[in-house]
Amino acid sequence: MKNILFGLFALLYFSNPGIAKTFKPKPKPDTVLVGVYITSVHDVDFRQKEFAINLWLWLKYKNPDFDFLKNLEVPMAKSFQKSYSTLDTLEDGTIYILMKVECVMKGNWKISHFPFDHQKLRFYIENSMYDATKLVFKPDTIGKHFGDYFLMDWEKDSLVIKSDIKKYETAFGDPAMAKPHSEYSSLKVILSVHRQAWGLFFKLFLGMYIAFLIAWLCFFINTDRTEFRLSLSVGSIFAVVGNKYIIDSALPESNTYTLVDTLHALTLFYIFLVIASSIFTFKLNQEEKKEMAEKYNTLTGRILLAFYVALNAWFIFKSCFTEAAD
Repeated sequence: MKNILFGLFALLYFSNPGIAKTFKPKPKPDTVLVGVYITSVHDVDFRQKEFAINLWLWLKYKNPDFDFLKNLEVPMAKSFQKSYSTLDTLEDGTIYILMKVECVMKGNWKISHFPFDHQKLRFYIENSMYDATKLVFKPDTIGKHFGDYFLMDWEKDSLVIKSDIKKYETAFGDPAMAKPHSEYSSLKVILSVHRQAWGLFFKLFLGMYIAFLIAWLCFFINTDRTEFRLSLSVGSIFAVVGNKYIIDSALPESNTYTLVDTLHALTLFYIFLVIASSIFTFKLNQEEKKEMAEKYNTLTGRILLAFYVALNAWFIFKSCFTEAAD
């Protein structure tokens, strides 16, 4: 009985082209082995959100139609050029391409913790003619992948090379495609770096801290010299605001609240408290409470300085040990 049923099914399968086509296995895409060696990363421009990268790129594959010398695409590249390339055919028929690539890449900077920032520098490649049904990338992970020349004041954390599928919700105008959906194999190179930031930090924030200390010195001035105390504090406010504008001019536009914003806002708030303290001691002096005004002035100065230093240390420490998100 089982043999009869199997025979009927086989007869139906081979006599009906539609059913045979339905069960026909899809051809597997060809594999392209890809390796990279980064020779340099330089010219990081935070304001324009870009960086330059030079690297050696090699590819090994069987299908000559892929022609990566013409069909290589570098997404997210502002510009790229091949300064050198060579093509060889190995004994087993494998095509081997080696090229030197120079790119200016658009970066997605994370500036929430600047200048103690961790960044991920990304370099992607695709084949502009053949989608993921025709070819898939496989990373060549043997050996080292970057040289010694690197960004000044930056340190390398890790390098990840992986293959992925990039989805596009469009058919690129192809009338043969039923849905506006395309998938292309993508090779991703992700270099994680962090900044050696202490020198830059003090260079950027020294003016702000000096401005706060000038305002805080009001607590050493006699409490009945209110005009002099207030003039120092108001001048400090302008100095902090000016320092903030100078730092912002070097950073890209961002909707996130950054460490730069936090420290400047904290400093302005504490200068406001210094001003409020000076006004309160003036009121005590007006009420002939000279001794109370002096005690309040001394105590307030110590408390404000202690909390200001502690909060600065906390925010800076938190930024130092926060990794960049993907």
